[in-house]
This record gives sequence, structure tokens and C-alpha cells, in this order.
Amino acid sequence: MPVRNETSTRFMDEVRIISPWAFFIALLGFVAAVVGLAVAAHADKNHPSMAVMVAFGIVAGTALAGYILLIGYVNRDAGRRGMSRVLWTLLAIFIPNALGIVLYFILRKPRILNCPQCGALVEPGFGFCPRCRHRLSPVCPQCQRGVHVGDKFCPYCGSDLAAGVNAVSVPAPNQG
Repeated sequence: MPVRNETSTRFMDEVRIISPWAFFIALLGFVAAVVGLAVAAHADKNHPSMAVMVAFGIVAGTALAGYILLIGYVNRDAGRRGMSRVLWTLLAIFIPNALGIVLYFILRKPRILNCPQCGALVEPGFGFCPRCRHRLSPVCPQCQRGVHVGDKFCPYCGSDLAAGVNAVSVPAPNQG
């Protein structure tokens, strides 16, 4: 049975990795789309009402800003996952119809985690840190099988995980 490292990532944690320059460029793109469509509507004699063009500009600006922020996310996330930031950013920009971004999300590597005890890089699925032997995922103190962090009872042997003082059992290192 493979051991999984489950980390809960919230949306805002992911948004925080986007560089401030990407937010600035996205803001410029949003403003340019709104102003550009408003100016184009004013210059055309047979244009829809200004309110419709501004609303359309807001929608187009939001789409453009979202696209720019996704490119900024791909840039930072690729580096976080040990992938080429430049290559994936260029693919996200130049493959049309946002297909480069979709490809990135399909082909990206899993995140490399750090051991909470020694800080060493640990690949997903490891049960122990390869440097310090720290247990990375909780186990049942009765049957020593992997359990989820929020479990109250072991799904394999039925023992009460909350009854024990330490729901995560870490075997002692072999002395010998």
C-alpha cells in the first residue's frame, strides 16, 4: 500500500506564489482592455451604447488579467516543482488558446515536500524522511497501518485513534 503525504493547500496559499509583477501586468492589461474598448466604441459611429462597451471591456479585461495571472502562476509553480520556469512560461504564453497552460497543469510534476524535522527534500509518497527517518504520515498505534489525519478510528483494525495520547506512532530506531 503506497503511503501518501496529504497536504492541504488553500486557494490563497497558491495565489500568494504569484509574483507582484504578474499582478501589476494583469492590472495594466485589465485597464487597457476597458479603456481600449471604450475608446473604440466612442470612435465608431455605429457602436452599441457606452455602458454595453464598458461592460464588455470589463469582461474582456478580467479574462486578460486572469490569463496573465495564470502565466505568472505557471512561472512560479514550475520553479517550486523543480521544472524549467522559462520553458513552461514560454509554452504557456505562445501555445495558442491557453493550451500551454492546460498542458502545464496536466504534465506538471508533484510538489516536492520538506521534512518537518530536518528540512530535507522529500518526494511525494515517502513514508519516512530519507535523511532523518522521521515518519511523514500518521499510522495507527495498534496495527501500524497508514491512517488519515482526521480519522477517529482506524479503518483497518477499528481501534480508537483519539484514545491514545499519540495518534501518530513513530517506531523507535533499531539499536544494534
